[in-house]
Parts: sequence; structure tokens; C-alpha cells
Amino acid sequence: MNFKKYRTALGVLFLVFSMNIFSQEKGLILNETTQRKFDYYFYEAVNAKTQGRYDEAFDLLQHCYSIDSTNASVLVELGAYYSTLEEKNTALDHFRKAVKYDPANYYYNMILAGLSKELDLKEEVIDIYNYLLKTYPDKIDLYFELANVYGDNGELDKAIQSLDTLQKYTGVSDAITLNKFRLYNMMDRKEQAFEEIQSVIDKNPDNIRYKLLMGDLYLQDNQTEKALGYYAQAKLIDPDEPSLILSMVNYYEKTNNKTAAIEELQKAITSSKMEVEMKLQLLARYITVLRQSQQDVKTANPLFQSMLEQHPNNTQINMMYGDVLLLQEDKKKAMEQFEIFTKENPANPAGYEQMLRIALPDTTALDKVIEITQRGIKNIPSAPQFYFYMGLAKFQQKKYKEALSIYEQGLANAEFQNQMIESDFYGQIGDLNHFLKNNDVAFENYEKALKLNPQNLPVLNNYSYYLSQERKNLDKAEQMSGITIKAEPTNPTYLDTYGWILFEQGAYTMAKIYIEKAVEYGKDELSAEVLEHYGDILAVTGEKEKAVEQWKKAKELGSDSKTLNKKIRRKEYIKE
Repeated sequence: MNFKKYRTALGVLFLVFSMNIFSQEKGLILNETTQRKFDYYFYEAVNAKTQGRYDEAFDLLQHCYSIDSTNASVLVELGAYYSTLEEKNTALDHFRKAVKYDPANYYYNMILAGLSKELDLKEEVIDIYNYLLKTYPDKIDLYFELANVYGDNGELDKAIQSLDTLQKYTGVSDAITLNKFRLYNMMDRKEQAFEEIQSVIDKNPDNIRYKLLMGDLYLQDNQTEKALGYYAQAKLIDPDEPSLILSMVNYYEKTNNKTAAIEELQKAITSSKMEVEMKLQLLARYITVLRQSQQDVKTANPLFQSMLEQHPNNTQINMMYGDVLLLQEDKKKAMEQFEIFTKENPANPAGYEQMLRIALPDTTALDKVIEITQRGIKNIPSAPQFYFYMGLAKFQQKKYKEALSIYEQGLANAEFQNQMIESDFYGQIGDLNHFLKNNDVAFENYEKALKLNPQNLPVLNNYSYYLSQERKNLDKAEQMSGITIKAEPTNPTYLDTYGWILFEQGAYTMAKIYIEKAVEYGKDELSAEVLEHYGDILAVTGEKEKAVEQWKKAKELGSDSKTLNKKIRRKEYIKE
């Protein structure tokens, strides 16, 4: 048996229970020799557990149990072991026996109550707490636990009685009051619920927190006028209290007064009393409200600038400001904010990722992509995304060997938390090897990619298409390509691949159907390759004039191979 988890579960129990070993009120009475034997095994178990030898400790405790099956300390220890092994019922049996042989032991009872609660044995938990309160009347916190169990068991009146008893000892507290409020609400006794909060206010008339609490609770109950009344009382105490500002934001949002909500948010964000973390949360809400009310998010810029002046070392502000600038399509200034964040947090990938978000769509910014990813790899060598995007940039620059080296470095150094990402790496390596005329190596890597992610659609498409180009394993190619069009039936690239495979199989009519779908869904974004394929299929199916038309379109888009020119000149399909 493996008991490594035991350390984290009840690691201190030996220390607690060993002190009670000789004070059993019930159970066996051992003679001196047997007692010494028992003591030896027990303390050896303690030593074994302390040194992390949990299997040995368990065996020694079993020896103890064979000598005295009524010893509560041993029973609890064994119960703890079984609990960590998820043998909860066996553990429960041991804990119950421990309490049977040492009924007044507070710790044993609480352990039994804890497991009983976990197993949803509410009545047993109630009985244990009531017994303990009689035995240990000073353990008044048990009234709170008892109230919770009564509440969970649907005995709401008894739950309130328990809290009332606790309140006699402790006086008014937020926890007790809120729980009573909750219970009265569950009983649909709203008047009494709010009276509970009012009683706290009456005792603490100058405490703004309780007035805000009452207002917030009325707001949750959709009693907005009463909520506003308490907020007004709170304002008389301290109009600049951050919690009041937050409550007013919630009130105005609840009453659909977007303008007033924005004003309160502005007040909150510029408040010197409010913590910066809360300000950041409010800024996020502010942006949301601006967008919902269709207002210009540029309105937020002065607030961000004010925040940066107040908290110049908090780079989370820079990160959020960069995101907001992106919403404004101000990529240059957004990049500046992300740069600040990254310089101060070089081991945080978020800054690099946001900069890549700006640079990647721009095909003229490949050098910038490479620069960003180089920094990312240098500071976070375990992050696969930076190898991936650097390889992609090198790929787009047609530096295939360099790109291949980057992806191979990524596989060697990065930590992949997701098999699909690792699959993409093998897919890219496959594509690069194809461009480098290493088709066998390409196909090997496609196989590795699909083993990690059988639904990797780009890999399935490319693998199947390159097989069709070599006119080999066409059945396999058709099967793989079929998966892609089933997943994305309007993707023109996948439709073209499937149509071309059918063409190579001699299924010309079906090939025409799929290639025409590719042309239909691709519209103005069709590649020269798709149009040439369309022409080839038209030529074979007897529509030579239409075929020439498509070939000419392919040539206009940049395809200028000798074979294409021959097709146009001869007005017939020429097999390469």
C-alpha cells in the first residue's frame, strides 16, 4: 500500500493522540508485558511515519490493533490512513470506534464530524456537535457549525436558534447577522431578515459599513429606493468612502443609468483612498460600460494616464491600457505599453503575446515578430508559443532550414501542456520538410502529428494533398481529406484538396462538384492553384473553353509554369 498522501491529510495526529494513549476510559486492560509490546509498536509507528516510511507505519499500527483493537489513538490513525486512500466508509468505521472507546475526546469527535459531514451524514454531525456543546460548553464556535448543518438539513428554525445562542456569547457580528439574514430569506421572512441588519445599524449608527451592507442587500432584493436611502445615509458619514462609490456604481448599473455609473466609476478610479487592484477592476468595468453604451473608449485614456501617474510602478496598468489602445486601433501606442510591461516583467509571457498580437497580422513586420519571439525564448525558454511563431515568421520569409531548426529546438526545449500544440509543431516540421523536398521525412512527421491529435485539420489536409501530388496512398489521402471537409464543409482549401484527390482517383464528376464548391466559397480569395485545378477538371470533363478561362485566371494570379502555359496554348489538360 502507498501512503504518501498521508502526510498532507492528518500529519500531526500522532502528536495529538499519543498523549492520550494511556488515558483510555474504556477498552481492554493490558498486562505489563503486553503494554510494553504495544508501546514499542506504537512509538515505532510514530518514528516510521515521521521519517516518511508510511507503509511501515501502517504495518506497525496494524500490529498495535491486533494487540488492542479498542485503543482510540490507533483507531483514529488507521482511519486517517484509510481516508487518504479514499476508503471513506472504512475510515468512518474506525473513527466511530475511536469515539466509542473515548467518547469525551474532543478531537476524535471533531474528526468523526468532519468525515460525517463529507459523507453528507447530517444527522450524525448534529448529534456530535450537540454532544460536544454539552461536554465542552466553552466551545461556543460549535454553535456556528451547528447552525450551518441545521441549515443544510432544512431545519432553519433550529439554525437560527443556534445563532441566537452564539450571539448571546459573542454579541453582534457580521458573520452571525448575515447568516441569520440568509436563513430568514430562505424562510421567506424578509421583514425579519432586514430587521437583523437594522439591529446592527441601531447599535452602530456611525458605522458606514453596516449602512452600506443594508443598502447592498436591498439592492440585491431589487428594492432600489430603500437601497438609495441607506446609501444617502452612508454618504453623510463619508462621501469619499471607496465602498460607497462601488455601491453607487452598482446602483446606477442596476437602475440602467449608464451616465451616472460612468461618473461614479471615474470618481472611484481617481480616489486616493482606493487600492490600485480595485481600481483596475473598476477600470475594466468602466470600459465595459462605455462599450455597452456605445461611447468612445478614448474617454478612458485620461483615467489610465492619471493611474500611471499615481502608480508608476504597477505595470498591470500598462497592460490594461495597451489592451484599451488596441480597441482604439492605436497599435503604436499599445505596443509602447506592452513594451513597458515586458521590460519590467521579462519572465511573464503575456507582454510578448500581446506584442505578437499586433505584429503577426502584418506580413511586413516579420522581423519584429522574430525580435519579439527571440526575447520570449531567451527569458522563457520553456514556452512553446515563441518557438512556433518565430518558426512561422522564418517560414514566411522562405528561410525553410532556419524555420525547421527553430521548431526542432522547440520540441527539444519547450514544455508542452497540450498535445495539440505539440502536434502543430510536428505538422510544421512536416510542411518544412516537404518544401525542402524531404517528403519521406515530411510524412513521418505528419504521422507523429496525427498520433498526438488525430483531428489536426491542417495536417490532415496537407498530408493528403501531398500524397495526391505523388499519386500514392490515394485511399488514405481521401479518408484524411474527408475528415477535413466534414469538420469544415465550407473551407475552400479543404474542398480543393478533396476535389483534387477525387480527380487523381478518376472520379471526375465528383471532383467537379467539390472543386466548384471550393470556387463558390472561396470567391475573391481563391489561389492560382485552385483555379488551375478547376481548369484541369473542366478540361477532362469536356468543357475546354471554360477550362482555358480558369487557367488564364490562374496565370493572372501569378502561376506561370511551363505546364500551365502549354495547357492554355493547347487547350487541353497536360498531366505533370
